[in-house]
Amino acid sequence: MHDRFYKTDDEWREQLTPEQYRIMRQKGTEPPFTGSFWNHHGRGIYSCAGCGCTLFSSKTKFDSATGWPSFWAPIQSSHISHHDDRTFLHTRTEASCSRCGAHLGHVFDDGPPPTGLRYCINSAALVFEPEEEFLGEELGASAYE
Repeated sequence: MHDRFYKTDDEWREQLTPEQYRIMRQKGTEPPFTGSFWNHHGRGIYSCAGCGCTLFSSKTKFDSATGWPSFWAPIQSSHISHHDDRTFLHTRTEASCSRCGAHLGHVFDDGPPPTGLRYCINSAALVFEPEEEFLGEELGASAYE
């Protein structure tokens, strides 16, 4: 795992767009079917827009019909932190980047096999790196293949 790092609020505001800041640092959510990756089908790696930590592979992405990019597993479980989120009338599980602490979205237990999980992630929290940039590297999810 990458070493954890911290930035000041001003540094985050300088680095991120206003929408990314609202989502990643203030735990916001983009409206469904509006993010750049909800209907994205490229092959490659999705990384944290805050720190570049590798998070998800296109191999584990699936169409959840929710309007957000959804994955059934992270590249490495240690790259995602899970926290109870009690901001609504029920408890959800928040998914955040283990390296920089950025809010990514939530994880639910209604996903497909083999994990049964659905990581429902905000597009604004992700950057995509096409497969060509990872020739010779594993795209993740190897434990499930």
